[in-house]
Amino acid sequence: MNPSNPAKAEDAKPAALPEQRAREREGVVLSNKMQKTIIVEVTRLAEHPQFKKIIRRRVRYAAHDEKNEAKIGDKVRIAETRPLSKTKRWRLVKVIA
Repeated sequence: MNPSNPAKAEDAKPAALPEQRAREREGVVLSNKMQKTIIVEVTRLAEHPQFKKIIRRRVRYAAHDEKNEAKIGDKVRIAETRPLSKTKRWRLVKVIA
C-alpha cells in the first residue's frame, strides 16, 4: 500500500458486519412487584426427543419495564438487550393485551 494515496488506504478497511436484530419473545406477565422490572413467562411447544409427544416448555425472563406499564396477566413482547442487572437481559417492547 502506498501511504501517499488515501483512497487505497480506505479500501483496506474491513467490511462492516451486518447489523443483528435483537431477539424478541412474546409471553405473559407473572409478576410486576419490583420497581421497573417484570417477570415474563414465555411458553413454546416442543417435541419430546424420545416419545415424539408435543410438550409445553416454559421459560421465565426478568424484563425491564421503564414506565411500569405492564400488569399481571398482560400479554407482552420483550426484546433482548445488554445486561441491565444480575438477571435482567430483556426489555419490554410493548404491551399487546
